[in-house]
Amino acid sequence: MRLRLLAVLAFAATLLSGCGYNQIQINDEAVNAAWSEVLNQYKRRADLIPNLVSVVQGYASHEKDVLTRVTEARANVAGLKATPELVNDPAAFAKFQKAQGDLGGALSRLLVVAENYPQLKADANFRDLQAQVEGTENRITVARNRYIKTVQEYNVSVRTFPNSLTAGVMGWKTKANFTVEDEKAVSTPPAIKFNAAPAAAPAQSATSAGY
Repeated sequence: MRLRLLAVLAFAATLLSGCGYNQIQINDEAVNAAWSEVLNQYKRRADLIPNLVSVVQGYASHEKDVLTRVTEARANVAGLKATPELVNDPAAFAKFQKAQGDLGGALSRLLVVAENYPQLKADANFRDLQAQVEGTENRITVARNRYIKTVQEYNVSVRTFPNSLTAGVMGWKTKANFTVEDEKAVSTPPAIKFNAAPAAAPAQSATSAGY
């Protein structure tokens, strides 16, 4: 009896393996890991923004529009629930990506503003934060590229025969992915026109500003 049960289990395992069950599971775990890294890097960027805004305010407090936009964009991102299930909901994924794109654009504007303020550019805190932001943007690109690749592999695994039969029975569908348009929106910095003359350095150094 025991030998018969083991034989049945072995046969079932062979069938599941042959119909792609195991591979789909492996690919699904890879997507989850890649998505987690994307979220980690986006969070790192969001965490840098309050201190960056604080330092810029010390030298360019009258740039209210730019400062307000980046603060509001960060708040919009914080208000979204970025869970592993988000990749299974194309509409929610698109909303999340738009919010991140808006934040990236607002952050780019904030950094461009600094080009008009030599004393701000010379501030040690600003230079350090700028370097951290640039490093984080690079890590975001790497994480997104990895996610794109793993999702492509997963989507192929659930759409091709005979895996598609298993996916249909189990209710597994393709996952949302980033697009070329998304990449362009994130990587292209917006143009900025300066209407105000550079403000004088504040009496108190911006290095003492906290957030």
